[in-house]
Amino acid sequence: MIDFSLWPLLGIAVVMLGFILKFNPVLVVTVAAFATGMAVKMPIISWLESLGTAFLKTRNLPLILLLPLAVIGLLERHGLREKAQSWIQNIKAATSGRLLLVYLALRESTAAAGLTSLGGHPQMVRPLLSPMAEAAFEQKHQSLPDKIKYKIRAMSAATDNIGLFFGEDIFVAFGAIILMHTFLRESGIETDPLHIALWGIPTAIAAFLIHGTRLIRFDAYLARQLKDELKQAPSQEPRHD
Repeated sequence: MIDFSLWPLLGIAVVMLGFILKFNPVLVVTVAAFATGMAVKMPIISWLESLGTAFLKTRNLPLILLLPLAVIGLLERHGLREKAQSWIQNIKAATSGRLLLVYLALRESTAAAGLTSLGGHPQMVRPLLSPMAEAAFEQKHQSLPDKIKYKIRAMSAATDNIGLFFGEDIFVAFGAIILMHTFLRESGIETDPLHIALWGIPTAIAAFLIHGTRLIRFDAYLARQLKDELKQAPSQEPRHD
């Protein structure tokens, strides 16, 4: 009979309880690791060695995450958004929909080549893409109500998500491709990761066509929304009878 114990799962319960009670995440994870170590009767020295090794392996992770945010914040402080808006206003043929359509093509194609970090919400959508799309709309209509502005921002974020999600599935070394290959092989189904990636191409093309059509119609949709906003604007003013 196999000696099976559920005590090593105690750490999961500690993590759940800690986050429910909103304790410090570092403290919760440390206590969970200690509880798991004690549950499997790990010597305290081995537990400390494991904790130190894990810390050394991941100590550069916060720097990787925080450094780009600091750089983007510094660039925004020195006028990155304003420069992007003034640049797009010099292109007379630019509209919000056309700009996002070009970005969708670039985002999906670069993600398919494995360059997934070239876009993203904090480093591309917020400081560059969304301000440029807003400026393109304002150049055509000389007005940008908050409702229209938020719709442009939402569509900018959605375009980035769609381009990344369906583009990276074509890249053969993407983690999801390897995960599917491993899962299928363990289930007795032999496949080639390259074949899995190739079968993602029709889906990526369909996603581009569907969302591209939405972006082509996006300008007309925003124009109708602006027209409705302008119609409602006088009725919202207080009456002075």
